[in-house]
Amino acid sequence: MKILMVLTSHDQLGSTGKLTGFWLEEFASPYYVFKDAGATITLASPAGGQPPLDPKSDEPVNQTAATERFKQDTQAQHELANTVRVGDVNATDYDAVFYPGGHGPLWDLAVSKNSIALIEDFIAQQKPIALVCHAPAALVNVKQDGQYFVANKKITGFSNSEEALVGLTDVVPFLLETQLQELGGVYQKTGDFQAFVVEDGLLITGQNPQSSEITAKRLVEQLQAKKA
Repeated sequence: MKILMVLTSHDQLGSTGKLTGFWLEEFASPYYVFKDAGATITLASPAGGQPPLDPKSDEPVNQTAATERFKQDTQAQHELANTVRVGDVNATDYDAVFYPGGHGPLWDLAVSKNSIALIEDFIAQQKPIALVCHAPAALVNVKQDGQYFVANKKITGFSNSEEALVGLTDVVPFLLETQLQELGGVYQKTGDFQAFVVEDGLLITGQNPQSSEITAKRLVEQLQAKKA
């Protein structure tokens, strides 16, 4: 079981002067779900090297067992500091791909030609793709047979009400819920910051940080079922 994880390389929160990046728990929790399932994991990002960590995700209130485990895991830290470039990876070499969120993907993964092409390759090869929180932004320019991939797909992601609660409605380049709906996605959600996962065939999406572990587990279940 070979899983590719793709993280953002974007670290600026719009024009606020504040930093953003990937959300620690949304990386750490799935990473250990995959590792504990015996998967071989490769980490990638648009720029390669160390992806920027959203400093908010490193605050004490946002720590979990998985983030604490990561902070003791020098091997995982080394892997994260040395991500390969998205443009240098090939979907053929992996069984599935997982995109952690954080606000960064709204800026870079949404428009990264290499990431878009990579996802389109996973789709063409009929391999599962899973994305959590803001990471479904990586799908907004992905197409299949000339149509937007998300059209008519059941999908979730960080909701407009959750964006309002974190005070970034007017900072983000687009509201993910609105964008997915405008592209024809059948957007679904539950209560704010409640775990919620949607599966539509090989597409698995989680709404928020609380959904990252279960999204990763659903991906492993799909891979194990395929193997069986």
